[in-house]
Amino acid sequence: MTLTQSLFVIGLLIAASAFFSMAEIALAAARRLRLRQIADEGDPRAERVLRVQDQPGDYFTVVQIGQNAVAILGGIVGEGALSPHFSALLALWLSESTAQTAGFLASFLVVTSLFILFSDLFPKRLGMAQPEQIAMRLAQPMAWCMTLLRPVVWLYSRCADALFRLLGLSSLRDDRITSDDILAMMEAGARAGVLAAREQQVITNVFELDTRMVSSAMSPRDRVAFFLRDEPDAVIRLRIAAEPFSTYPVCEGDIDHVVGYVDAKDLFQRVLNNQPISLQDDSLVRKVLIVPDRLTLSEVLEQFRQVHEDFAVIVNEYSLVVGVVTLNDVMSTVMGDLVMGPADEEQIVRRDENSWLIDGVTPIEDVLRVLSLDDLPHAGDYETLAGFLMVMLRRVPRRTDSVAWGGYKFEVLDVDSYRIDQVMVTRLPGSTPELASG
Repeated sequence: MTLTQSLFVIGLLIAASAFFSMAEIALAAARRLRLRQIADEGDPRAERVLRVQDQPGDYFTVVQIGQNAVAILGGIVGEGALSPHFSALLALWLSESTAQTAGFLASFLVVTSLFILFSDLFPKRLGMAQPEQIAMRLAQPMAWCMTLLRPVVWLYSRCADALFRLLGLSSLRDDRITSDDILAMMEAGARAGVLAAREQQVITNVFELDTRMVSSAMSPRDRVAFFLRDEPDAVIRLRIAAEPFSTYPVCEGDIDHVVGYVDAKDLFQRVLNNQPISLQDDSLVRKVLIVPDRLTLSEVLEQFRQVHEDFAVIVNEYSLVVGVVTLNDVMSTVMGDLVMGPADEEQIVRRDENSWLIDGVTPIEDVLRVLSLDDLPHAGDYETLAGFLMVMLRRVPRRTDSVAWGGYKFEVLDVDSYRIDQVMVTRLPGSTPELASG
């Protein structure tokens, strides 16, 4: 062949190799969710690509046959076409034997560079940039190649299947989607500007419902407003005015003996109608949902759904009341500050770039998120920031007690009857310090 013919053949071989490279990377990188969306919109090419992804063995066999055959032919044609010309050029300065060797090396480098650039790097980057579109465009030509090379494809595919069986491996693609996959997609969407940061946080909070305990969203025992069943009308009215809530537990003797709950709407209706309020009236006191404190928020939601209630009393293993939770509490955990009104008290207040004022009852998951920490020591032993400090100090914290961990200092600012009210968290300068307490 003349030089022009050889260069033309090399160009065709590079184009063929680029075709197989794009076909390979596009199929591997194509997102099934996006393909399914396109297929549902009526494009049959997307359905064809999905079927190939389910059984990609023959497809990749054709790709490897094509790429290897083209590479071998490219080397043969390139060496025969370019080596004489490079050798003749180099013979002007080098001896004949040296010029032939140098010409062969020059021909090899030129042909290899052309294949690397135009049949590997460029097509694969293009395939990664638009995987679904390219996979759909190349699906039909690849189907023709599989039909044309069917006997060879069958032989190599069966050999590959035998190797997988011999090694005990599965050749099927695992397309199961986990919560981590979805969260990673949401994070990528937030970085790309598709999702707002608050929207991403809401989605993250939804997935945390399966891991967050009900105690992270409840109103703790010392903040629960309740009625005793034998309290007179005047006391009930004063309590409603002083502590306006939508629901009140009704107890017999003390808070640990809950007999039901009363809805504020029923109380207001009696007040407006000038009717006396007596909690001895069984028609006023409703049956209350009691849930253990080891339930997750998703389990509490399921309990609410089953009994058609939106209020529950939480008890521990000793049947002592530890708090109450409402459907609104759970939804507030999901929605975060998107639903926080002006009267709501923030549990985490950022003072400046390196310090936060945090309520002791703040769920530890919220603390980790705000401080960008993966975890804290003895993670299974507590659920709130106050619990973390108690575990680390091995005693009930006092004012000015502090713990340093993970590059932060946790200092107790206020303690009320052994309850940690406020904690100052400060980012420490320099590297992460070792554990220190005082």
